[in-house]
Amino acid sequence: MSAFRTLDDVNVKGKRVLLRVDLNVPMDDNGVVTDATRIERVLPTIQEIADHGGKVIMLAHFGRPKGKRDPKDSLKPVAEETAKLLKRPVAFADDCIGEFAAKAVAAMKNGDILLLENTRYHAEEEKNDPEFSKALAANGDIYVNDAFSAAHRAHSSTEGLAHILPSYAGRTMQAELQALTRGLEAPQRPLVAVVGGAKVSSKIDLLENLVTKVDALVIGGGMANTFLFAADFAIGRSLAEKDLRETALRILAKARESGCAIILPIDVVVSQEFAANAPHRTYSIDAVPADGMILDVGSQSVDRINSAINDAATLVWNGPLGAFELAPFDKGTVTAAKHAAARTKAGKLISVAGGGDTVAALNHAGVAGEFSYVSTAGGAFLEWLEGKALPGVEALRAK
Repeated sequence: MSAFRTLDDVNVKGKRVLLRVDLNVPMDDNGVVTDATRIERVLPTIQEIADHGGKVIMLAHFGRPKGKRDPKDSLKPVAEETAKLLKRPVAFADDCIGEFAAKAVAAMKNGDILLLENTRYHAEEEKNDPEFSKALAANGDIYVNDAFSAAHRAHSSTEGLAHILPSYAGRTMQAELQALTRGLEAPQRPLVAVVGGAKVSSKIDLLENLVTKVDALVIGGGMANTFLFAADFAIGRSLAEKDLRETALRILAKARESGCAIILPIDVVVSQEFAANAPHRTYSIDAVPADGMILDVGSQSVDRINSAINDAATLVWNGPLGAFELAPFDKGTVTAAKHAAARTKAGKLISVAGGGDTVAALNHAGVAGEFSYVSTAGGAFLEWLEGKALPGVEALRAK
């Protein structure tokens, strides 16, 4: 972590700490938070700053109000939920800049916690407007970014502030950067990646970057069908992007040049309908019937994937291997995930996973807590895997 400044590098006592957090949590129509995972992730940073005598002034976005005040996108209910989880008061200010914010900040004592209203109530936030960044900075002495999930956006509260105030990574950001560095930037080898999901089109950059970085790449889910089609296998009525045949062949060629082994299914679970518990049968990939749909990898393919995981010192996982939402087409994903979790638990594997479907799939398998690290940052996690620089991270690098 020497490349990034963290809370270990600053004394927060008596300081006004502008803390960027991700509180964009799901909420029902009555303003009740239905999943507090993102709040729970930032509690350690909030508590540490407050316990060390800093004044915690949280900045966050919520929803997509597009620069206008919309009551349904207010962070006030989130302040109440945060206070409940922290078991200590969290004050709320009706704006993130101007008089309301300044008055609320001026009333703070050391160790107090305050949440400012939705930064996206101001259109200047997403434009990374320098004057808006200065208006935010007026309420702080230092800036701490604990919102890795928003770090791929160059907005005022995620990037602009870091160029005005002394800036540091919060504990959640620090953990994410450490995990991703271990997973891809400086991994123990062999390094194996599992990439699944429905579409190649959403992961072209990711695949092209990974084949130059990993020793073996497992491709599953609907995107495996596109690669099988490109390799001249009949895939029946399976989900595939047939117009991306040349793209798939280019990625396979790049993998060969880079010495990256590509692991595609050798047998598949096929049904004639996309429905839970639909009649199904396992076929070799050279025998898929014309009216069939591939919905999962077969047991021989899972054995190959588990064998690759056995060979790995580090595993990076993004996306399911089949239609995991529908039993029994979750079997491939669940079996491989449990195997990776067991290797991790035995101290034989560093496992880093992330992306929306991935988190859901690992939770479904009951092993999310058994991987070395599971990132809840969808877009930022993918852009990191794609090899892209994240503005909110780059701004925290030690000069």
